[in-house]
Amino acid sequence: MVALVKPHVPSRDSAEPGAGVTNPGFTPIDLDQVPEVENFLRGLGVGNFQRDSVTAPIGRNDTWAGLTESGRKVFVKRLEGPQEDVAGRMHRMLSFEKFIGLLKGDALRSPAFLGIDFDVRLVAFEFIESGVSGAKLMVDETFHDTLARAAGEAIAALHEGVPAEGERLDASTPALPSLLLRQGVLLEAFTNFSFAEIEVWRLLQNDAMLIDAIAELCRKESEAPKVPAHCDLRVDQFIIARDLVYITDWEEFRLADGARDVGGFAGEWLYRSVLDIVTSRGDSAFVDLELDHEAVLRRGAEKIARLRPKVQQFWRAYLGGREKVDAEFAERATAFAGWHMLDRMIAASPRQNRISGIEKAAAGIGRKILLEPAKFAATIGLGEEK
Repeated sequence: MVALVKPHVPSRDSAEPGAGVTNPGFTPIDLDQVPEVENFLRGLGVGNFQRDSVTAPIGRNDTWAGLTESGRKVFVKRLEGPQEDVAGRMHRMLSFEKFIGLLKGDALRSPAFLGIDFDVRLVAFEFIESGVSGAKLMVDETFHDTLARAAGEAIAALHEGVPAEGERLDASTPALPSLLLRQGVLLEAFTNFSFAEIEVWRLLQNDAMLIDAIAELCRKESEAPKVPAHCDLRVDQFIIARDLVYITDWEEFRLADGARDVGGFAGEWLYRSVLDIVTSRGDSAFVDLELDHEAVLRRGAEKIARLRPKVQQFWRAYLGGREKVDAEFAERATAFAGWHMLDRMIAASPRQNRISGIEKAAAGIGRKILLEPAKFAATIGLGEEK
């Protein structure tokens, strides 16, 4: 059995949209307890925070957002995790800032970068006024087609971008899903698992057909053309302000298969579709939500069809912004959308005692898509060709 350290997995359910969305009900850590934050801000030339203005988004990292003495609105994040992991994430963020400065046009937007301090693990961005998380717009059903197209154009611009001459981007492969191809975890990690984590890893690693499908996706990913990619794309990392789309959280930025990003976007809407099975969202008439298996399958198909146009709008805009994509791109993107469903379950498990029925249903759909991605590309909105 191969012993593995439990990996850093970005939280898929932490509404941490970055420099522009705050929750007024969330109280950040008292700045008097972390003097390095305002030392950092003074070093950037923006001055201390005006204390009564400071709030923070909810997320896995410590964050502060507010008005500074200079009158500039600033977002500060302190990265958490093992030192080596944090350093890698910070270097990737800095690589992205160098990269985006070379892009032509304004299809890809991100909050203005103000500075970084590796010693104290802090990074600062301009705070986007009136920014709204894409996740909130998804839930409110106000993430309209124009935004989906803008998102597709942004990711296309990212994938078409060329790093500066001499700039070497991280070319390592993200930990998941390849980690599932190995056996076992360190005893120390296992003893810290929640019951839900144990349940998830047992469920996934005992599924031979799923492991084979993941191995095939990893093989195809390794052979695919590599482009600058986000590699952790979720709708809560979109900030919408005045109908402009900003993308945040570039800690996983690297050279990778662009199908990861496209599959991530499609997977978000697929996952939302499954969550909606047990709600009345989009129903034209009263529905008895005491559902049997057949009703779940029927409603699942209906909910996927209802939200598929968002993915189609994104996909058309994405293809329109790419010079070309390889012949298997849509199939790999579909497989990554299926993987996203499993990824959501993995990321949620540390905070739970048991995996819920709807999460298992989502994982089951993801599994089916992973096993036969070519069959389901059109179903989830990635079936059109350029």
